[in-house]
Amino acid sequence: MPVTTTTTQAPEREQWSGQLGFLLSAIGSAVGLGNIWRFPGVAYENGGGAFLIPYLVALLTAGIPILVLDYSLGHRFRGSAPAAFRRLGRRFEALGWFQVAIAFVIATYYTVILVWAIRYVGFSVTEAWGSDPAGFFVGDFLQDAGPTLSTDVVGGIFWPMVAVWAVTLVVLALGVQRGLERANKIMLPLLVVLFTLLVVRALFLPGAVDGLNAFFTPSWSALADPGVWIAAYSQIFFSLSIGFGIMLTYSSYLRRRANLVPTSYVAAFANSSFELLAGIGVFATLGFMAHQQGIAVGELEGISGVILSFVTFPQVISMMPAGPVFGILFFVSLTLAGFTSLISILQVVSAAFQEKFDLSRARAVGVVGGLCALISLALYSTTSGLAMLDTADKYANEVGVIGSAITMCLVVTYAARRLPELQAHLNWVSTARVGRWWRVLVGVVVPLALTVMLVSSLAELLTKPYSGYPWAFVNAVGWGVAGGALLAALALAALRWRRPVDDFTPEPLPAEAVR
Repeated sequence: MPVTTTTTQAPEREQWSGQLGFLLSAIGSAVGLGNIWRFPGVAYENGGGAFLIPYLVALLTAGIPILVLDYSLGHRFRGSAPAAFRRLGRRFEALGWFQVAIAFVIATYYTVILVWAIRYVGFSVTEAWGSDPAGFFVGDFLQDAGPTLSTDVVGGIFWPMVAVWAVTLVVLALGVQRGLERANKIMLPLLVVLFTLLVVRALFLPGAVDGLNAFFTPSWSALADPGVWIAAYSQIFFSLSIGFGIMLTYSSYLRRRANLVPTSYVAAFANSSFELLAGIGVFATLGFMAHQQGIAVGELEGISGVILSFVTFPQVISMMPAGPVFGILFFVSLTLAGFTSLISILQVVSAAFQEKFDLSRARAVGVVGGLCALISLALYSTTSGLAMLDTADKYANEVGVIGSAITMCLVVTYAARRLPELQAHLNWVSTARVGRWWRVLVGVVVPLALTVMLVSSLAELLTKPYSGYPWAFVNAVGWGVAGGALLAALALAALRWRRPVDDFTPEPLPAEAVR
């Protein structure tokens, strides 16, 4: 491979204060809502303790390789997702904008979940849900109208959303060090402390051991089920914040000499450790619930997702001594985990528009973040917000993010043929090296595994309406998200750059790095 001999400096970029600030922010992005409410249920339903085997395989063969790929793209090409992919090759810019569009969609609905968690901190104090947590959540709180396009605003959600958006945009406007990094340095350690306290409390509840036995007891026959392996790759992929511009954007703010490979290992295993901690805490709590009801853990319903957090856990809180304290710990933890992820998602969008249209950070945050906030308020503070969130999330992740990741691997490996260069860059700036195995995983194993996931999802989504919703609603919201993101990507890629982008040349690599 030829070695570059000239260098053109890109416009001055913000930087993290150091490796620690970047690492905490990367972990803060990865540790989100899915770690707490998705992993425990997915693991339990896919073999219990045996699920940890495909989970670890997925982490090593897909999660870490794509995380490293994101890091290498952002750090070598020193830009947002559209800038990095354009510098990879002009015709690839649209892929970067597709990642931005997906991040924009996710940010619009992610905020409302934070509002739910914040409101439930207050509800926990008085156990406001009473004897019917499900009825309270769906009826009294959300005033759910089902899968429709409603314009009826729920005041108890709208005004807290305004406040959350205001705080979020202020953090983004403060910049990489004073905003993103400072927020993560405060919130991530606080999250770990609060959630550890919650887990310790759960372990001493009656029936906790039964819950842990249910969670960890392996069902070895599950390993022969392809669906279990798909679930493992899916969980790893969605929990690490990879494939849609977050880690690419974050790594572009690192200094030119940054220890990328070891940092990716630490971030990935920190994320998985928190998921395991969440599984222990959740199933110890579910064991207590089953004990109180005199049933087996396997007979419980609502053990993952929104229902776990906002229906099952309130029910448990009402059963246990000092339940309000437990509730406050849980919902504050949920809020912290969600907020650190939200600001990373929005940074993808803000950075892209800041660079493409030569905007100041404050103006980019105000214009693009403000638009995102308006759409978020209009769609998700209404009585149809729950069904819209459920559908948009399904299609944004299982179609948008997975499709983006497959395309990214194929583009870098076969269309641009830059994988050897990225490998050399990683080995030049890192104390740990990646070998040809990384190129095989990124170029062959990951695209194949993700294609199986995508085909499986499409087969289901195309043959029956998601969650039993009317086809008209699913098509408008679900396929509208996927199709709208693609059209937006093509349109934005066609616009002229107002900040120089093509005169950038990556730093030359020493001969020993290229070998």
